[in-house]
Amino acid sequence: MAHHNTILGQILKMIPRHEFEVLANTYHCGRKFRSASRWSQFVAMAIAQLTGRLSLRDTIAGIKTQRHRLYHLGASVLSRSNLSRINENKPCALYEALFGKLLKRCQSMAPRHGFRFKNKLVSLDATTIDLCLSVFPWAEFRATTGAVKLHVGMDHSGYLPSFVHITPGKIHEIEIARQMQLPKGSIVTMDRGFTDYQWYQHLTNKKVHFVTRVKKNAKYQVIERKTVSRTQGITSDQIIRLNGTKAAHCPTPLRRVGFKDPVTKIHYAFLTNNFKLSAKTIAQIYKSRWQIELFFKWIKQNLKIKAFLGTSKNAVLTQIWIAMCVYLLLAFLKFQSQTASSLQKLLRQLQLNLFEKRDLFALLRGDPPPGLPIDEKQMVLL
Repeated sequence: MAHHNTILGQILKMIPRHEFEVLANTYHCGRKFRSASRWSQFVAMAIAQLTGRLSLRDTIAGIKTQRHRLYHLGASVLSRSNLSRINENKPCALYEALFGKLLKRCQSMAPRHGFRFKNKLVSLDATTIDLCLSVFPWAEFRATTGAVKLHVGMDHSGYLPSFVHITPGKIHEIEIARQMQLPKGSIVTMDRGFTDYQWYQHLTNKKVHFVTRVKKNAKYQVIERKTVSRTQGITSDQIIRLNGTKAAHCPTPLRRVGFKDPVTKIHYAFLTNNFKLSAKTIAQIYKSRWQIELFFKWIKQNLKIKAFLGTSKNAVLTQIWIAMCVYLLLAFLKFQSQTASSLQKLLRQLQLNLFEKRDLFALLRGDPPPGLPIDEKQMVLL
């Protein structure tokens, strides 16, 4: 029988240990570790994410039952107080940098988006992670609640979070969007919460295309009307110029596309600075924006970013960044194994077999586990 490391060990091999140690030394502060390490912290927190642990006590108790297998992972069992102290004091920037390293590896294997055009397609959105203000007093959001906000730019090639930024809950998403450096020729789609005429002009000047929805109270003048095919749900295709008090920030003519959903019968009006793609493609691009909403739903349901193992700001950010790293590890596994299974099914398979010694990709393919040879005489009733 072939020897295999544990499933967890094979997953963690996707992170070159020497690269991790370089990052750990770069983002180290305070005194030198005696027995603990940042790698042991990452292994413990990754196990907590993959197995759905609810607390520090629960995490450490579960890890102690597998202490004899941690040696082969290069990690050691941390005490509850030790793990809590590292989460609270050691910079979370280590895992933000690790996220960037993993993202580059995933992008090299990610499949293209499903559209015919070759432009990069990115969806922008943000989600609020609620916190109890009495427990997390640093996360002021409203009078009685606290929150942090997760800003994400999702690359539709592989549906990867290519841009992630975490801010206090009060920061509006458009403030972060203005700081993004999008490549020339890319297409970015977002909802009406990102409406900013000055930013639209900035994107146009940078030759970045955008697709969004027109606000109901938007004022504009129709310059040209194009013939449309109503059989495809397109109700209008117009070239417009924005009017109103803030329209001076965006003097460039834009394109307005009307679309009526044949199923829900809801009418949508899209705004874009792309005049080459068909009106139907513009509507499909905005529809594909729903994938980022599914991403937020998935990470909140399957990873631990709503219940936190520490109360300090650094501990919360550490847990979120490690959750993002685990998401990329799962995506990398999906790309490498070329499995048709969803990420949720893949995660469930790993949860039940994390410390089993068998081939990782055989597990993902659904191959039966190798067993001992059966003596045929034992199957005969004498």
